[in-house]
Amino acid sequence: MRNHKATTAAAALAAALLLTGCGGGSQGAGAKTVPGADTTGSATPSASASATPADRANRPKVTLPAGDVLTFDPEKTGDPVKDTILADNAGYLRAIDEAIDKQDLRSKNLAFYSADQARIGNAEWIGGFVKDGTTVTGTVRYFNRQVTVDKDGSAGLTYCGDETKGFTKDRKTGKVNVTPPDKDSYVSYVTRLRKNTQGVWQTTVVNSVRGDQKCQP
Repeated sequence: MRNHKATTAAAALAAALLLTGCGGGSQGAGAKTVPGADTTGSATPSASASATPADRANRPKVTLPAGDVLTFDPEKTGDPVKDTILADNAGYLRAIDEAIDKQDLRSKNLAFYSADQARIGNAEWIGGFVKDGTTVTGTVRYFNRQVTVDKDGSAGLTYCGDETKGFTKDRKTGKVNVTPPDKDSYVSYVTRLRKNTQGVWQTTVVNSVRGDQKCQP
């Protein structure tokens, strides 16, 4: 399981880095929310919700840590708009793990896929791993991914995370912190996304609940 508590120092460092480098809103991280939670916030202006081939161009290359695997179900729905949203959500989640491994609170790849509260919440989450001296490894399965596109051009995406085979790893010793699976190995996510002028569906708000009954096997 990849749960941890972001320390005050880590959160302060994240906020300071964002204020000087990225900007953003506010989002918390804690034992019951991963990675971050917020129920309010402004959304950035967007282009229309229509998808074109150009929408999938120029996505950055994201490199996961060695031994880290993320799977997504479903990956596609057959609807071009929803499929772009699912793909950008997958890019967002991969960028989080990449930033954790690189200890990069100013990750350009993560900034590419996130904005507003989600961006500062991600930095707090990553800062907790930096403080703990850990990275991530193993397999995390994201499932029951469901997209709703709203009339205002924004989108909602809900999904579950299965961390029964996903763990943290000590950077110095390389020891994997294996924990037995339990109800807290499953996390529910409710997210908001908005398409920016470059055609990228950026995650702007994340609400998560560890141990949510609806994600239990």
